[in-house]
Amino acid sequence: MENFQKLKELIAAAEADAASFYEKGNKAAGTRLRNAMQSLKMLATDIRKEVTEKKNAQ
Repeated sequence: MENFQKLKELIAAAEADAASFYEKGNKAAGTRLRNAMQSLKMLATDIRKEVTEKKNAQ
């Protein structure tokens, strides 16, 4: 559950960069957004592994 909370926090933090990139055309915000999306992908993969391990342990 800890990783899921981190995922939610990361999405909230990336929201400002998404707005800056899409609404204002800020290219630096686009770079930060891409980095955040990569982190989200890795964290989502970790959560999937945790869920599978917990499911199979039962």
